[in-house]
Amino acid sequence: MTNLDTSKDLPEILAVFPLTGTLLFPGTVLPLHIFELRYRNMVEDALGAGKVFGMIQPVVPRQDGCPMPGAEKESPDLYRVGCAGYIEKWEESPDGRYMVQLRGINCFRTEEELSLHRGYRRVKANYGVFTNSQDQEGWRCDRAALNGALAEYGKAQGFQIEISQLEKIGDCDLINGLAVALPLHPAEKQALLEALSLGERETILLDLLKLGGASDVSPSGTPSRTLN
Repeated sequence: MTNLDTSKDLPEILAVFPLTGTLLFPGTVLPLHIFELRYRNMVEDALGAGKVFGMIQPVVPRQDGCPMPGAEKESPDLYRVGCAGYIEKWEESPDGRYMVQLRGINCFRTEEELSLHRGYRRVKANYGVFTNSQDQEGWRCDRAALNGALAEYGKAQGFQIEISQLEKIGDCDLINGLAVALPLHPAEKQALLEALSLGERETILLDLLKLGGASDVSPSGTPSRTLN
């Protein structure tokens, strides 16, 4: 639990940590090793204020499944939607690096990017459209459909999912936790993040699992995905 009042304490000017393929969802916990000077500055500033910063993905143009030449740059374009998190635990090493435990609080949409501050990027964040995205009233996860899709996905991807272990997890934590943990493409994870409700996120997740679980059998007997 955090001591953050999300209705009052989420900053309009939000420091962001761009990281491809590593997303934060509301309610999930993300451990981070912060070693670059600009992001050490970001954590230091966050600890001195509301202990909040945002995780967001860079947009990396792709061609035939591979990054296009010149796609990597110092300040790549960012997706419009990220998630603000609260630093609930941290430890600073003698050389200035931070080990941070960040808990997702609320998704945000970027209104505009601002100038750099102490080397790190900042955005003007709008949280309003996502304020009720975690409201579970009237929604229940379709466990049977999800379990079936997960079993087929795991079989096609070559790993086993212990369905029985998922029964202990609440509906909200299950959907968000799977969105974080499954080996999905960054663009697929972004689609999950941008969902405006848990029900919408569940629908997208089921669709992605079904695509990932669709396979044929190669001559060697190894399952292979039919869609990339």
